[in-house]
Amino acid sequence: MDPQRMFGMTPWVRRLVVANLVVFLLQVTLFVSPAFLATFGFVPLTALARPWTFVTYMFLHGNFLHLAFNLLALFVFGPQVEERMGGGAFLRYYLLCGLGGAALSFVLMQFRPVTLVVGASAAVYGVLLAFAWAWPDQPINVFLLPTPIPAKWLVTFYVAVTLVLALLPTSDGVAHLAHLGGFATGFLYLKIGDWRLGRAERNLRRRTEPSVLVHPGRAARASDAPKPPRRVERDPAQAEIDRVLDKISARGIDSLTPAERRFLAEMSRKMRDHTS
Repeated sequence: MDPQRMFGMTPWVRRLVVANLVVFLLQVTLFVSPAFLATFGFVPLTALARPWTFVTYMFLHGNFLHLAFNLLALFVFGPQVEERMGGGAFLRYYLLCGLGGAALSFVLMQFRPVTLVVGASAAVYGVLLAFAWAWPDQPINVFLLPTPIPAKWLVTFYVAVTLVLALLPTSDGVAHLAHLGGFATGFLYLKIGDWRLGRAERNLRRRTEPSVLVHPGRAARASDAPKPPRRVERDPAQAEIDRVLDKISARGIDSLTPAERRFLAEMSRKMRDHTS
């Protein structure tokens, strides 16, 4: 087990699980009045007057099954996603997907009115997407299904079902638009992140390749003959760049740790600023 895990959970997954459990316990004991949900749940028509609800709605749930589904998905898929992204990036991604769910519900409220949105589903669906993005062929055991299915098909199924339910004229009381907002936000975040990382890799490879050009018409001279290499101290930063690029060549860019991803992006930025 990873040394940072406790009870199978990474730090931010554990904190999010605890936060949702505590808030739900308060909901069913001390704050049972509907006014509590109206104050901290996301109501698109009054959201601008209560901007905090863009965040607080993620920690409220309609019932125990709603809470259990979200926390189970977060417990199963969240730790690996957090380990891949890093703690801070994982939390930002989780909250951003939740904000995306509220934002889509707000934008589309004229076409599909929603009275109240609560739950971490948009954020959790973003975590599901991030898991399938990194490990698309990872087999997932699903209750009542005889064989595991790849993560990419599980997420595709969730998206398809959510889209169909969001388009149905009848309402089942579930904010499917928020779920789709979490998916869409997560997709954009991950796509942009992959694009930036790929661009950083290309920049570093291009700028670290040795030049082999010879000036046209230049005659070979004795001084151009290879000279014995001199012992020089290797630049630690360049050595790390070479190691990271070699790792990408051998195992792919998805094999990089969060620290290596940050290093790759930082070195690319420094080289770009140096030449500009």
